[in-house]
Amino acid sequence: MWTVSRCSRLAGVIVLVILIGGGCYPKRVGPPGPNGQQITWPEMTIEQRKSHMGRVVLPTAAAIFGSWRPDHYARVDCTLCHGQGARNDNFSMPNDHLPRLSGDLLLGPEFASQPETTRLKLNRLVPEMSAALGLKSFSIITRKGFGCYSCHLGSDGPVFGN
Repeated sequence: MWTVSRCSRLAGVIVLVILIGGGCYPKRVGPPGPNGQQITWPEMTIEQRKSHMGRVVLPTAAAIFGSWRPDHYARVDCTLCHGQGARNDNFSMPNDHLPRLSGDLLLGPEFASQPETTRLKLNRLVPEMSAALGLKSFSIITRKGFGCYSCHLGSDGPVFGN
């Protein structure tokens, strides 16, 4: 028999599981805001985002790409992801600078043609970039979150709301 206290405990456990498992996003990864707490990526100004990119995101991306192909990625800057637009303060993502992906949810064509690159990006780049930005990683179930199509366009343009 379900009692009020049993239902309350069950609701408490469910809330706890959601908070621990799903976490609260976006996470606070930026500088302190007016209330003294770190701010989230969406709350950051352009200048704060540039600073965060330079201090956190770019070094992380450089380490990942450098460990993969050290000769090719010996020097990494904003143009790696943002292309020449970065020189004009155009940091829009996703963009045409990066190779277009198939638009396939499971990236079948990408795994067939570039398995090493696809695995590196899925296993390291996406999780580390989403953490650096304080954003939830892409979920194949909800089709939301930071993932490949946050940076790359699909064959016909933006995919999954990016």
